[in-house]
Amino acid sequence: MSEIDLDSGRVRFDESTDWTVGIEEEFAILDPETLDLTPGFERLRDGAAHDPLLSAAIAGELISSEIEIRSGRGADLAAAIEAQRERRRRLFALAAAQGVRLAATATHPWADYRSQRIIDTEHYHRVHDGLRYVARRNNTFSVHVHVGVRGADRSVAVCDRLRHVLPELLAISANSPFLEGADSGLHSVRSQIFTKSFPRCGIPDPFGDWRGFQRYIEFLIETRSIVEYTQVWWSVRPHLTFGTVEVRICDVQGTAAESEALTGLIVACVAQAAREVDEGRTPPELPARLLEENMWRAIRYGLDGELIDLHRGETYPAAAAAERLLAWTEEVRAELGIEPQLPARNGAQRQRALLEQGMTLAEAYAATVELAEETYADGSKTRVEVR
Repeated sequence: MSEIDLDSGRVRFDESTDWTVGIEEEFAILDPETLDLTPGFERLRDGAAHDPLLSAAIAGELISSEIEIRSGRGADLAAAIEAQRERRRRLFALAAAQGVRLAATATHPWADYRSQRIIDTEHYHRVHDGLRYVARRNNTFSVHVHVGVRGADRSVAVCDRLRHVLPELLAISANSPFLEGADSGLHSVRSQIFTKSFPRCGIPDPFGDWRGFQRYIEFLIETRSIVEYTQVWWSVRPHLTFGTVEVRICDVQGTAAESEALTGLIVACVAQAAREVDEGRTPPELPARLLEENMWRAIRYGLDGELIDLHRGETYPAAAAAERLLAWTEEVRAELGIEPQLPARNGAQRQRALLEQGMTLAEAYAATVELAEETYADGSKTRVEVR
């Protein structure tokens, strides 16, 4: 029996408030000595029971060696970031007290997915039972950003508009070059093993309005394809529970500074998309086959390659993706006071540079873990320079 209530979801959007923000970050739980993935979610969950703020902010993901921390609903970007900093600080302190470490790369560079334990929740048993190998293989870590958008039709139109910029956001955020003890040759191998494997994932078709979106979800329900809305894993989706547009395309970020800058850019992109929808000046919809060309380039080359301006049919250096999105969102960013300080290199480039300097894979990963701990564990250090 379906647990999806589309009518209530529509009401939530019609009562939503523009530009509220929620941040969700997924961290790997590590053995402190070997830095291998280790089951620890239940230990951290139980250890947080004495801290009501932290207890309410953490959630389990598919495997026991993963934990998610949530800011909750912030009235704006600044409020969400402030809330997330405090929750991160408490989580990293708890991890240290519980004898584990936390990491912020979107894949673990050598852990064996076959050794990971699925957490004991009805939802994740359902995911595993439905997807089997595809679910087990997905040991990945991402950052999701929720942005309040008032109006059900408007929220769907904003998701449609954001389809065009999702590959750029992925290239900027790429932070998973290593897997199975080797360099994958990709910049976001997380996207390859999650976005390209899960059903109802990646860049969705444009739906036009709430009715178009509703008809598709009803089709999934009626054909017994899904029983809960979270079985729709699109890279951008209207979130029925929160009345938000949820952007899910990005790898988790290696430092708090990068995560906060990326969050700011995403909020600006949502607001700019809404501005264009409101003013009736959205560009023509692009077919999935064209967007897939940019998705592959973002997965394979990140910021090192080229992306395509799909409306002009011209390529440009992917390294210019952030600058282009900042220019596109300049007007709304000025109004909302958003000035994200994006680094010149993303996490994938930085990890590979460590190998080029002569580090082993294990040494490079240890350095990325230390950098994440230094910035995520202490809100006052979120602006540690990223070289």
